[in-house]
Amino acid sequence: MYKVIIIDDEPLAGSVVKECLQQHPQLQLVEECSNGFEGVKAIQQHNPHLVFLDVQMPKITGFEMLELLDHPPHIIFTTAFDEYAMQAFEANAIDYLLKPFSQERFDKAISKWMELGNKAQPSNEKLLQQVAKHPAHSERVVVKTGTKIKIIPLHEIHYPEAADDYVKIITAEGSFLKKSTMSYFENIPDGSLFIRTHRSFIINLQQVTRIDPYEKENHIAVLKSGAKVPVSKSGYPKLKTILGL
Repeated sequence: MYKVIIIDDEPLAGSVVKECLQQHPQLQLVEECSNGFEGVKAIQQHNPHLVFLDVQMPKITGFEMLELLDHPPHIIFTTAFDEYAMQAFEANAIDYLLKPFSQERFDKAISKWMELGNKAQPSNEKLLQQVAKHPAHSERVVVKTGTKIKIIPLHEIHYPEAADDYVKIITAEGSFLKKSTMSYFENIPDGSLFIRTHRSFIINLQQVTRIDPYEKENHIAVLKSGAKVPVSKSGYPKLKTILGL
């Protein structure tokens, strides 16, 4: 028996998935959730084999919810998303169901998951990196702090710093860890906001007050908060050009 969770803010869409599931007795629905906040808790509680996940939801999107999970389950997206995201799904997701979908299309997604999905742990990193390039996901980041979920507007981030498999996000309120890569921030479409100054640091250009020389050919970017962020030899020319120095 495989445990299944449905995460969708539209009751009708959730009921369609439930109806389709009746044709697959090996799949047991353990919980339905109406938003990503409930979804994170349900996944942590039940450790499901498969999740049917809507993309466009209130509070946080399905993609943002995935970013909060250290060990995400297998996902079949249920979505009415645009063509750009379709390309991301086709390249990196197990499968997606474009609303409205039929029982036949649902059955094909289940067959694909049974044949391919159970052979390896899912990897959503490539999918999330592609989606990060989309303008709809370029205004904020979502992080988990303890049992709470926090939404941080991009302009409030002073600088992200690499921290092993995480990124440490520094804001005026403090630092927050996000399960992500530095390339996530480099891929954000608004290139006028962030620039990589060092292999381990990306800074918010709006926070820079000056650039001071450091040892050898390196420099230090001094931010409005007083924080000092390393600027490498290769990062200095880029930063200098963008700031018009």
